[in-house]
Amino acid sequence: MSKVFEELLRVRGLEAGFLSPKYEDSVDPWVLPDMKKAVERIQRAVSRGEKVLIYGDYDVDGVTASTVLYDTLRLAGVSPENLEIMLPNRFTDGYGMSKKVVQRAKETGVGLVMTVDCGSRNHEIIEELKEAEIEVIVTDHHECDERLPEAVAVVNPKRKDALELALEGVESAQERRELEKAVGELRELAGVGVAFKVAQALVLEGMIPAGQEKWLLDLVLIGTVCDSMVLRGENRRLCFYGLKVLEKTRRPGLRELMREAAVKRLDTEAIGFQIGPRLNAAGRMETAEKALGVLMTAKKTEAARLVMELEELNRRRKSEQQGAVQEIMKRGVGDEPVIVEEGEWHEGVLGIIAGRLVEEFRRPAFVLTEVDGTLKGSGRSFGEFSLAEALERCREHIIGGGGHAGACGVKVEKAKFEDFKRAVNEYYRSLELEDQMRFLGVREDLEVREFGELTLELVEELRKLEPYGEGNQEPVFLLPEVKVVEVARLGADKTHLRLTVWDQNGKSLKLMKFFAAAEELNLREGGVANIWINLHENEFRGIRSVEGRILKIQEA
Repeated sequence: MSKVFEELLRVRGLEAGFLSPKYEDSVDPWVLPDMKKAVERIQRAVSRGEKVLIYGDYDVDGVTASTVLYDTLRLAGVSPENLEIMLPNRFTDGYGMSKKVVQRAKETGVGLVMTVDCGSRNHEIIEELKEAEIEVIVTDHHECDERLPEAVAVVNPKRKDALELALEGVESAQERRELEKAVGELRELAGVGVAFKVAQALVLEGMIPAGQEKWLLDLVLIGTVCDSMVLRGENRRLCFYGLKVLEKTRRPGLRELMREAAVKRLDTEAIGFQIGPRLNAAGRMETAEKALGVLMTAKKTEAARLVMELEELNRRRKSEQQGAVQEIMKRGVGDEPVIVEEGEWHEGVLGIIAGRLVEEFRRPAFVLTEVDGTLKGSGRSFGEFSLAEALERCREHIIGGGGHAGACGVKVEKAKFEDFKRAVNEYYRSLELEDQMRFLGVREDLEVREFGELTLELVEELRKLEPYGEGNQEPVFLLPEVKVVEVARLGADKTHLRLTVWDQNGKSLKLMKFFAAAEELNLREGGVANIWINLHENEFRGIRSVEGRILKIQEA
């Protein structure tokens, strides 16, 4: 183990178990509330030959979770003619269970509806299904109300009574501590992670052969990473093995997608920037059914066709997104603390646009477009400004909305757009928040003064920390007081930056930044700078070398 890697583990407080987690240490699925009820109801569905409808969501987590649950129920004995998946349409149904599920379930003779990545707050829809004598199992990971929907089971680690139920009848202090830790880890599961715990429970119940469930971990990895979940504890275990399964995935659609996306190395970057966006593009631009088809098809020819459709949708997504951002930049965003913009943009990319504005201007942002006579939008935030609380304070100026602290959806009457904009900014000012930039700042794990320590062997060691994500960010190295000896602007529009820098011993290192800011592109040769980087491997014409990805430049 290199000195730098050893120091990195010490700084992060990571033990050897983090590098090589054991699948056998997975949290017992029975710790999840209502898991036993869910398994018993699935057993009845199998023995009775009932029709089961899986209701999912249109994002990557929802689509992967739907596929995981479908494969799980097939392994447990539900026949394909008795099993189907229904996904909502982002544009006509919105988030959560649509009333259409009641109609579909009635028409097709469904006896059991199982949700993934939704359902915890769909009391009315679940009540309608109950009145039609159709039972529901909710599997979800979103926040719950005090009152749960009247489902057979609500398998959700964020239930307010999750810890109380887990500790029921437990007297040993040691066991209580272990269960408290387990419940805490389960709270961080994505929707696909909760669906996978159902598979693990069915294995323990003897309904699925032990080991078969592991083939589902490729999708658990993709859904968990793309839903920005904390990659510690249970998520670390599942995603560590998910990366191994993805490398030898049995899914023709995933293999074709990775081929088309030119994935050279399977890592977090490939999942977050190549695989995830293509799967997400389907639900953003048209229908998530196409992404579902890619994950579920067993035919290589169909996989190739569907992947090409995703490629086209992803190109459209990029074009729409870039066009909107350029339009907003051209007209300017003013100097209010919260950016609120309206324009004629594709509804499916509003959240991405808002996120880009946050990155560019370091301010919370709302982006809205007209849909059926009203303004529909998405918000993105950071730091101590909660969008959910902001919408609550501005409720007299909106039709509706909701979400989390960092992301939300909102509907506003056209005539009240300016009122909403003013109210949101007044609320922000009333909070008197201080130094919000600290939440966006780059912080180094280690300072490295000698480039000789940045070796290909270190790059290989760093891969042991994959997959990266919340709670396990890619390591950041500070290169202090380096001399900039070469500055090159690359790309058709000259927006990419390549630097050659020297350490204090005159040893050189190549650094890259894609879509660099104007002040970075104007960096002068011969200057001295502090530069924060991630470390990567570059391969060109068969020659491997270490390269830094620039995160921040500060002239010394």
